[in-house]
Amino acid sequence: MMEPLLVLVLLAQGGASAWSSGRPRECGDSAGRAVNVWERAKSPELRRYCDLVASASSKLAGVTVMAQAALDAAHEADRVLPGHAAPRVLEGRALAALGRFAEALAALDEGTSRDPRALDDPPALLAWGRALARTGRVQAAAEAYRALLPRSTTLPTAERVSAEIEAAFVAMARGAAGLDEAAAALREALREAQDEARGIAVLALALALDRHGSADEARALLAERPRGDPRDAVASSRAKALLAVVPAETHALTAFALEATDAAGARDEWQSAIDQAPTSAWAAHARGHLEALRGKREASGARR
Repeated sequence: MMEPLLVLVLLAQGGASAWSSGRPRECGDSAGRAVNVWERAKSPELRRYCDLVASASSKLAGVTVMAQAALDAAHEADRVLPGHAAPRVLEGRALAALGRFAEALAALDEGTSRDPRALDDPPALLAWGRALARTGRVQAAAEAYRALLPRSTTLPTAERVSAEIEAAFVAMARGAAGLDEAAAALREALREAQDEARGIAVLALALALDRHGSADEARALLAERPRGDPRDAVASSRAKALLAVVPAETHALTAFALEATDAAGARDEWQSAIDQAPTSAWAAHARGHLEALRGKREASGARR
């Protein structure tokens, strides 16, 4: 298994790669162009392998992802022509799409052991970052997302926005050192988001600003968001997928947004955030807000 940091160093060193076009080098010439049809005809195994790789890749692209069919094609490609990275990387992407993140990480790691530049393809790098985050390897996930974002322009807009928001949550999980990085990613997501992800980006940026000490700016941002219960915003399937990289942030987002309209609800959410992640980098921040809300409740009771 290749260490994530080594893979990222190799990616950062650059260099053109057939992976950047989604076609593995064994299915193209030295410049990444498609192999001449007559050359492929000489090797039926290679032809079959490249067709299966292309099929798996196409099934993982677009709006409707056919993850199980892609997984089957990737397995078959590895049987037809063993030892190449592409089938394992495609398997990892398919497994990530199916929510099987530990298996996805194992497949992607094996892919990079076969070819250190196998994750040069942005969709593969996104799957790798998600697999790392959702298996608890937050620091490595932060590095993966950091490598991904500069090359994410080739991703569909919805996936790019997802990558930016997920990168922000992972960066914030590192503590104060990740706040500037998180805020930058969230501002970019807000510029591009057109669906439920926009609401999550607003809540996340407000929380990041408050954690940074910019409470007034955070409150002003929340005041501009459309009216509605933030608990509904974090309950959508889109929101749940974004928050899955750092699940405890669900309660913190909701708590901070509720403070102005539902103090009791905010207290409950802050307590849930603390209970779910008592040793997180932001546990003290949550406790501070909870204590402040309790103090206001006691003062209000005393006045009565």
